[in-house]
Amino acid sequence: MSAFSILFLASCSVWLCEAQTEFKRVAEENVTLPCHHRLGLLEQGSLDIEWLLHISETVQKAVITYSGGRVYDDLNEEQKGRVSFTSNFLAGDASLQIISLQSSDAGKYICKVKNAGQYEWARITLKVVEKPSKPKCWLEGEMLEGKELSLQCRSASGTAPISYRWQRISEEDERAEHLPPNARVNISNPGQVLLKNVTQMSTGLYQCVATNEAGQESCVLQVTVQHAQNIGMIAGAVCGVVVGLSLLFLVVRLTIRRKEKKRYEEEEAPNEIREDAEAPKAHLVKPSSSSSGSRSSRSGSSSTRSTANSASRSQRTLSTEATPHLTPPQYSQRQLDRKETEPKKVDYNNLVKMGVTPVMVPAQSRAFQTV
Repeated sequence: MSAFSILFLASCSVWLCEAQTEFKRVAEENVTLPCHHRLGLLEQGSLDIEWLLHISETVQKAVITYSGGRVYDDLNEEQKGRVSFTSNFLAGDASLQIISLQSSDAGKYICKVKNAGQYEWARITLKVVEKPSKPKCWLEGEMLEGKELSLQCRSASGTAPISYRWQRISEEDERAEHLPPNARVNISNPGQVLLKNVTQMSTGLYQCVATNEAGQESCVLQVTVQHAQNIGMIAGAVCGVVVGLSLLFLVVRLTIRRKEKKRYEEEEAPNEIREDAEAPKAHLVKPSSSSSGSRSSRSGSSSTRSTANSASRSQRTLSTEATPHLTPPQYSQRQLDRKETEPKKVDYNNLVKMGVTPVMVPAQSRAFQTV
């Protein structure tokens, strides 16, 4: 037997078998990584099983182990509670089950089984792919006839590559339809579709479908193209309503202010001092020739009485103005009485020219008298 054969047999006595496969699963699903051995038939107390995850060439971490008759499945915080042996690992099935797969579970797994100096192992590559997240659809541009619209959608997460496809769907049965002839897909950004020179025929529902190897998700966008004349009518109607409300508010405000002004005038009218009252007219009597002798004496007496009456009236006037407790209406009435008692002044020069000698009599007579 050659040296190579002896070395090969020695190697086989240590590593009995080796298997390497690849699995691809979608996130949130479950997976079972197979690992079978024949070392359980040997000494039960020395059987060791270990699952390792190689994150990189230099970094690896334990997933689950069996040693000394105990199972340790809480070695990895990220996979705690999600990993377990699927069957009777002592009888030869040490397969690993992972539930609720996450993207962090992807990598190279190694299953090592050791017993009585013999080893078996299996290498499995696990790929975890994520479906695209529900894309977000939005629209840019004005939905007016003749304008240009940009329909866009994007998924925030998902395993690359993600492809996007826009299609028009029927509003009745949501059946997929072709895009209108004026639609153009942006080659550099498939998630964008340009609608040029839009018309009323461009109105409808548009659906964006995001797809990768794990699945697909979609979103829907409503496009309603309006006629430019309709926009003008709506704007005019809105402006008319605003102007009408402004005029109504102005009319109401003016009416309220007019009523307040009228009420104020009614309340202030009794407090006003009327100065336009007409004084009583004086009656002149032409003297006769026989009374010329006594004219001088009576004139002197009348002058004295007039002076006394004037002083009395001045004193009453000062007394009235000095009284603080009189209300405005009473004060107004006193002023009116005082003015009525005052005789109308007559020019002395005019009386002399007329040949009449004026004689002042007390204010109670309210007239001139000559003798």
